[in-house]
Amino acid sequence: MSFLWDVGDAVRVTSNVRDDGTFPGAARGELLIRRGSVGTVVDVGTFLQTQAIYSVHFLDVDRIVGCREEELIGADEPWMPSVFESRERVRADKILAAGNGGLHVPKGSPGEILRVLRHAAGVVYHVHFECAPGRTLAVPESALVACGE
Repeated sequence: MSFLWDVGDAVRVTSNVRDDGTFPGAARGELLIRRGSVGTVVDVGTFLQTQAIYSVHFLDVDRIVGCREEELIGADEPWMPSVFESRERVRADKILAAGNGGLHVPKGSPGEILRVLRHAAGVVYHVHFECAPGRTLAVPESALVACGE
């Protein structure tokens, strides 16, 4: 198995890292590292011999956390912060439509972020709205609000 990162490489985590029940002294679901944080790879290994896992030391919080390869980018690569993260609950801040009038999401409809896509033009989210079962919409950040707002 080849690895994208080596020991000593500076990397940035692209999504919030929460305890999955394996971090000593933390509660399951507790935020360990905030997206955008930069750390240094201190060890490289595998999970089930199919997934690269990197032990990354985040010096600003003095924690070493295991990260999957797809959660990391180079520390010097362009980074675009986002308001929301995967699995966050959101609401449509305006009426959304897809296709030729085939799908309509009313303002205020609740949904869940499935994926965060960062592009030069801005942040777009793949969102599943409860009113559109089985459909995933690409929604710009400006069209969403946090579920509590």
